[in-house]
Amino acid sequence: MARYNGPKQKKARRFGEPIFGFSKAFDKKQYPPGQHGNSRRRRQSSDYALQLTEKQKAKYTYGVLERQFRNLFEKASHKHGVTGTVLLQLLEARLDNTVYRLGIAPTRRAARQMVNHRHIAVNGVLTNIPSCHLKPGDVVEVRGQSRNLIMVQEQIAKKADVRKFGWLEFNPDSMKGVFMSYPERDQIPEKINEQLIVELYSK
Repeated sequence: MARYNGPKQKKARRFGEPIFGFSKAFDKKQYPPGQHGNSRRRRQSSDYALQLTEKQKAKYTYGVLERQFRNLFEKASHKHGVTGTVLLQLLEARLDNTVYRLGIAPTRRAARQMVNHRHIAVNGVLTNIPSCHLKPGDVVEVRGQSRNLIMVQEQIAKKADVRKFGWLEFNPDSMKGVFMSYPERDQIPEKINEQLIVELYSK
């Protein structure tokens, strides 16, 4: 599957937030990238620029390319509820994002790789499609042979005390998690103004 493989912190600096997780490089240079660094005088962004930036931020945060993102928006626009909130719910329901939220992988990129390498099963069936959308009640688990991987054991032990996402349940001993429901907007920690994305696609 195609995905962005360019410099991560350059993108994070562009958006002004550590969207790929903690990084010393981002902490050191918390200003947009460019030849003249922080000394360059920057013009006020137009409404379109703000909308486009917000869409790009959401895409890079969740590791979704343009066509996938547009399809998700179309799907969200045909569902009941607030379109922007439904869009974020669909992004959160992706398998790779859920593996990351459960603390099985340190980043969404690592979670995507785990799914691609067939380390994850959904409802007892091995799944290698990171974009697979989960439904309430679906069970996500680390497959039997993969539970002995040092990386998996260390990550689960490290994250055992910080799983605080109300729409998920996780048992570190059995390495199984349950996608209980779609999250409410105030439960999603990502700093994304979804209304700007809706306005962009509604033009």
